[in-house]
Amino acid sequence: MSNLKMKEAALVYLDRSRGLQKFIDDCKFYNDSKQSYAVYRFNILINPSDVLELDAELGNHVLHHPLKAAQVFQSVCFIAVKTLSLIGQLQTETQINIVLKLTHLPPLPSYALDLCEFPLDYTSQRFYMMQGIVIAMTTVTKYTQGARFLCSDEACPCSKGFQYIRVHVPGATESATVRNDFLCNLCSSSLQEDRKFRVLGDKQIIEIITTKALHAFQGYSKNLPFRFQSFTIFLRDELVNKMNIGNEYKIIGIPTCVKSSQTAVCIEANSIIICNPKVSSGISDNFNCLFSLTSVSCWKFTAILANIFASQIVPPGTYNLLKLCLLMSLVQTSDCKKELENCLDILIITSDTLLVDRLLNFSINLVPHGIHHPVSTEIFPTLSTNKYGTGAVSIQAGSALLAKGGICFIGDLCSHKKDKLEQLQSVLESRSITVYIPGKKSGDDIDQQMSFPVQCSFWSFIDMNSSSRRNAQKTNTLIGQMDCSLIPANFVEAFGLLINCNESSPCHPLLPTVQHTLKKATDPEGPLNLASKQFPTEDFEKLLAFAKNLNVEFSLEAERMIHGYYLASRRIRTDSIYGSKLSASTLKYLVSLSEAHTRLNLRNKVLIEDVLIAALLFETSLTLKYGASAFVVAPNAVFPFELYNEEYLEQRDLYLTECLQQLQQFIATYAPGTAIFSGDE
Repeated sequence: MSNLKMKEAALVYLDRSRGLQKFIDDCKFYNDSKQSYAVYRFNILINPSDVLELDAELGNHVLHHPLKAAQVFQSVCFIAVKTLSLIGQLQTETQINIVLKLTHLPPLPSYALDLCEFPLDYTSQRFYMMQGIVIAMTTVTKYTQGARFLCSDEACPCSKGFQYIRVHVPGATESATVRNDFLCNLCSSSLQEDRKFRVLGDKQIIEIITTKALHAFQGYSKNLPFRFQSFTIFLRDELVNKMNIGNEYKIIGIPTCVKSSQTAVCIEANSIIICNPKVSSGISDNFNCLFSLTSVSCWKFTAILANIFASQIVPPGTYNLLKLCLLMSLVQTSDCKKELENCLDILIITSDTLLVDRLLNFSINLVPHGIHHPVSTEIFPTLSTNKYGTGAVSIQAGSALLAKGGICFIGDLCSHKKDKLEQLQSVLESRSITVYIPGKKSGDDIDQQMSFPVQCSFWSFIDMNSSSRRNAQKTNTLIGQMDCSLIPANFVEAFGLLINCNESSPCHPLLPTVQHTLKKATDPEGPLNLASKQFPTEDFEKLLAFAKNLNVEFSLEAERMIHGYYLASRRIRTDSIYGSKLSASTLKYLVSLSEAHTRLNLRNKVLIEDVLIAALLFETSLTLKYGASAFVVAPNAVFPFELYNEEYLEQRDLYLTECLQQLQQFIATYAPGTAIFSGDE
C-alpha cells in the first residue's frame, strides 16, 4: 500500500509540474524513430521541496534513496506508456531508464559534501551537493548506457524478448553493465549480449577542488590550518562539456568509491549549477568618508588609496606608482563569467625583489582567484594520463586557467625557461592557449585540439640586481630608456605596463622602509602605522570587490582624447625602417588603464582626467622601453610629490592639471583633427 501511495504521488507530481507532458513528448520521439531500442532513457526534473510537500515518503526516497525513487517513477512511466500507447515497441518495464534530475538540495549541513571536512560519508548512495573549481577535465569518451542480454539456451523462454536489460546506475563501472559471466535466472545458462541493441552515451571526467583550497596557491599565508584534496566528477550524456576549467560550480550527485590505481572519492553528477559571484554591496565607512572628502577632485581619492595601500608590507608613501598600478590591475579582474578583454598585465624591473615579491603576494590575496604560480609547476594546461582507465586524456589546468577572472603572479620572469617564456608571450598577445591532443594518446586515429581563453592578468618582475645583469648592462643612448637587452623586445611589449622600481627611483625612499622593517621585526603583532589600523585589509577587499563590478562607459571627450594620444604617439614613434613601435594592443591597454582608474574612483563614466592618468602611465612605460618622446613625461609624473597632507594633494592636482593641458597640446600638434572622430570610430 505504501508503494502504491508513492506511485500515485509521483503521477500527481508529474502532472502538476508538467513533467508528464514532457515525458509524452519524449515518448513521441522514440515512437517516431525507426531505430530499435533496448533502453529508453528519460530525464525527469524533480523539485525536492514540492515532492516533500506533496508526499513526505516519496520526498524522503528522492533525497535519501534515489535509486528506489527512480523505480517508483519507472513504474508510473511504464503504466503511462501502456495506457496511452505512447511507444509501440516497448515490451518490459525494465526497458525504461529513469534519471531523476534534482533542481536543488535542502540547504542543510548534512547534504553538503566538503572534502576539507572529516569524516566523509560516501557509502550511502544518496544525493549530496559539493562546490568547487574545475582544475582538470578529460576528452569525451563513450560508455554503455544500456544493453540487452539473451539466454544462450535457445530452448529457454529468456532467449527471446527483453527479459534481461542492464542499464548504468550511478557509481557503477563499465563491467557492472556489460560482462560475460551473467547467468540466466531460469535455467542458469550463460547470458550473451545482443550487441545490436547496445546503447552508448557520452562520458567525461572532471576534477575539482573546493574553493577554500585556493589558499594553498596563494603566496601570502593567512595562518589558517586546512587540508584539501581534489575529487572526481563523472559527467554523462547531457552534462558532458557543461563545465569549463577555472569556473566554479555547485554539483548535485551521488558519491561512490572507485578503485583504480589508487582509491579515490568520486561523484556521479546529477545536476550542475554555475556559481554566480556575490557582488559587494558597498564599501567600509572609513573609505566612504574618505571618498566624500575627496569627491571634488578626480585624482585625490586614488592617490590616497595608493599611498596607504599594503601598509602592512611597506610604509605609506613608498612604492606609490607600483601600488596604484596594482590596484588598477586588481579592479580590472572580474567575478562575472564572461570573457575579459581588458586585462592589465604588469612587468616590474626592480633591484629590491624581496619587498616587491611580498607586495605582489599580499595583493593577489585581495581577489578570489589570485594565484602565485610555483616555478616547479606549469603555467598553462598540460596533458596527463587519465587514472580511471577510460582511454581519455586528462587536461590539467595550470596556474593561468586556475586564476580565471583574477591574477596569475609568475614571480621572477627570468626563472622560467625559454620555451615557457615564448608560450607566455604568445598567450599575452592572443589571450588564448591551444592544447594539442595526439590521436595515439586519446585512443583515436584523429589528432584533436582544444582552445581555452586565458582570462587573467599576469604579474611578473625582473631582478636587475643579480650579478649577471649588473655586468651585462649597456650604456643607454636615449634619455629615460632602460637597458632591457636581456629580455626579448617582443616579450616586453606583450606586457601592458613596464614599471621601474629601484633604489634611485622616487618611489623607493630608503629610511621609511628600514624603519618599517625594524618595527615589524621587533613587534610583529603590533600596529605598524595609523593607516594599517584605520584601513585594514578587509576594507580594501570590500572596496576592490565593489569597484571591479562597476559598469563604466566612456564620455565622448575621453574617447577623443584616447584616440588622439594613440595616433599622436604612433606618429612620433614610427620610423621608416622598423615602422611603428606601438603594438596593435596599445589602444586596448589605454582603454583598460582608463577604465581601471575610473573604477578605482568608484565612478561609472570615464573622464579626460582618467585618460590623463592612463596616458602618463603608458608614456612612462614607453619611455623605459624606447626613450623619451615629444610628450616629455617625468619618471615620477603620476606622483610628483610625497603625499604628506592636504597641501601636497592640492599641489599634485595643480601639477596634473598642467599635464592635462600639455597632453591636449601634444594631441593638437601631432594628431590634429581627432576631435571630429565619433564614438564608433
